[in-house]
Amino acid sequence: MNDNSLKVGSNEMELVDFRILNQQEDEVYEGIYGINVSKVREIIRVPALTELPSTPEFIEGIFDLRDVVIPVVNLAKWMGITEPEGLEKSSRIIITEFNNVLIGFIVHEAKRIRRINWSDIEPATFMSNSSTVDGNKITGVTKIEGDNVLLILDLESVVQDLGLYSPDVDAIPQELEKFSGLALVLDDSSTARRIVKEALIKMGFQVVEAMDGQDGLEKLEGLYDTYGDSISEHLKLIISDVEMPRMDGFHFAANVKEDGRFANIPIVFNSSISDHFSEGRGMEAGGEAYLVKFEASTFYDEVARVVRAHMK
Repeated sequence: MNDNSLKVGSNEMELVDFRILNQQEDEVYEGIYGINVSKVREIIRVPALTELPSTPEFIEGIFDLRDVVIPVVNLAKWMGITEPEGLEKSSRIIITEFNNVLIGFIVHEAKRIRRINWSDIEPATFMSNSSTVDGNKITGVTKIEGDNVLLILDLESVVQDLGLYSPDVDAIPQELEKFSGLALVLDDSSTARRIVKEALIKMGFQVVEAMDGQDGLEKLEGLYDTYGDSISEHLKLIISDVEMPRMDGFHFAANVKEDGRFANIPIVFNSSISDHFSEGRGMEAGGEAYLVKFEASTFYDEVARVVRAHMK
């Protein structure tokens, strides 16, 4: 599914536009949603599924895809939406891979691929008061044609709900090399920032947090105001997510590496996107390492390696 024509630093992403229908009394409403193409393996018709006992209602079952067992989530049920009847013909399964986990999501219709600039995507803060969709399940919103709004779903939280992704900061060894100085952490997820912050504090760093790439650049300017040209002696590391509203991690990194004041500060990407193309884009953008969220021992080993290399 990936389109390798996306350029590093372009601050663009590609989304699979899909639809979820919501039956409310006598009316059917169409919800417009999206998922990053980088997380999509393929889109298929719904096959025969094997039901699993003692699983959440939103788990429709499993099926075998080329000798790989794929769990299947019904997105409408996961979001608490009442489905209209008779959707079998148009429904599809979006096969995804992120956090090194393969999982399928049933949607009512897969429409198209959209290329959208991250600057046009806003955090979904207003969704916390939504009566139809849990705001915690939405990571961003963007306007599309016809004054419609596309919602970007936080499918990673499904993986957490399934217990397939349970970051364990305690897995970092107690006896480890200690570092000092500051680390800047960029992630639009407060949960992800907390996990990374706890790991870095265990390693001896003090942590400055940013919510997205734009906020990250503003935090860098603030640190430069404090430390001036000696900033690299104090800020030892930047950890950045890739998918963030307003400015993504690749565009942020390109800006940092083009600025002589910050170009020598190492950047480590920490993303749920686990495809090799994104890893390559991260290296092209100037990253020193590309990590998949969140494997504690790998995180420590790579961060330690990167910091040691820049201490020489």
